[in-house]
Amino acid sequence: MLNRRTALVAAKVITAATGKTINNALVMIEGDRIASVGPRDGASIPAGTEVLDLSTKTVIPGLINCHAHLCMDGSADPVHAWRKRSLSENAAMAAHHAEDALRAGVTTLRDLRGWDRVDLALKNAINAGLVWGPRLLVSGQVGMSVRGAFEARRAVHQQIEAGYDIIKMTGSARLGHEELCAVVDEARLAGRPTATHALGATGYKEAILAGVTSIEHGIYLDSEAVEMMANMGTYFVPTLAGLHHIRESGTESGIPQFMMDMAVRGRDTHIEGFQRAYGRGVRIAAGNDGGGPFNRADNLAGEIECLVAAGMSFAEALEAAQTTAARLLNLEDETGTIQAGKVADLVVLDGDPMTDLSAIRRVSMVLKAGQRVPDKRTTPLPIDEMLAFLKVGVPEMEMAVAAN
Repeated sequence: MLNRRTALVAAKVITAATGKTINNALVMIEGDRIASVGPRDGASIPAGTEVLDLSTKTVIPGLINCHAHLCMDGSADPVHAWRKRSLSENAAMAAHHAEDALRAGVTTLRDLRGWDRVDLALKNAINAGLVWGPRLLVSGQVGMSVRGAFEARRAVHQQIEAGYDIIKMTGSARLGHEELCAVVDEARLAGRPTATHALGATGYKEAILAGVTSIEHGIYLDSEAVEMMANMGTYFVPTLAGLHHIRESGTESGIPQFMMDMAVRGRDTHIEGFQRAYGRGVRIAAGNDGGGPFNRADNLAGEIECLVAAGMSFAEALEAAQTTAARLLNLEDETGTIQAGKVADLVVLDGDPMTDLSAIRRVSMVLKAGQRVPDKRTTPLPIDEMLAFLKVGVPEMEMAVAAN
């Protein structure tokens, strides 16, 4: 792999670096890294290089889904569905969702809630090359049962030792200022970002003041919260697609009534809060809440479409799923743009998304770290090997089922 050299000859490359677009472009890949990107004219391709003719295609950086749940199956009631299946069945389902997301162009994914440590096992299986999937970042949970700064720091430390990449504060409305600050500080000392969901109208402002890295959902994001986020540099992952798909599906679909009530009640305030944040310049990263009802992790294109419908330009929405997302995840030196030295995470599209938004759904090829992703599954999933990565004895810091 280290000696492999590949040349992509494309009609257009959207580098996502300061909006730069290159027509009749050449991307050179050596091993898992981008060696160079520029115009094809005048550039030489070394002998022995594999050349991919993409002369009718557009190449963009790999997409980043900052909020998804691979352990949720996108059914009407995904939590209930999880509980009905065996551990092996759930592990296979999560692995299939990871593969599907990768083939849809999502080369990096932040999973913000798993069960039975299947998310952690899946991350390790992907890293070991057992299954195809995005670069996976998984979140440990620090829940509402934590009391006092010492216990909060200990909970964070336990999650980091278990191998989790992000610390998600669950039930932040019930955590005091002391606990919130301790969680954020301990995570920061370990180089881990933090996140908190904001499904209700209260509680999350204390997390903003404590320095949480990102606010998720933000259904009732008022002007005061937006101003706080702008001043603190807090990221916002609005997950507009989550409520959109619940509302569009309707009550006859089998979606639990509490979810439908939340989606209907929060419809206008969710969009208004997003527009306040966008207008104020809050840093917005894309995540579709994939795994929720009728909205799987491979549907990041749906979130990009919702961002555009709510007021972003397509270029801004794409940036939310690439450069801004990479910064949120502390991966800006590795991915998010097509630049020499970065990991060769690339998506090839049929069409130009800058002139045709639907092109974002027409993925013809994906490269992850320079390797072409197979178009279809060709071998059975090694579920036994994947489950061997499950860690035993790690304390669970679980949240209420409804708070995803």
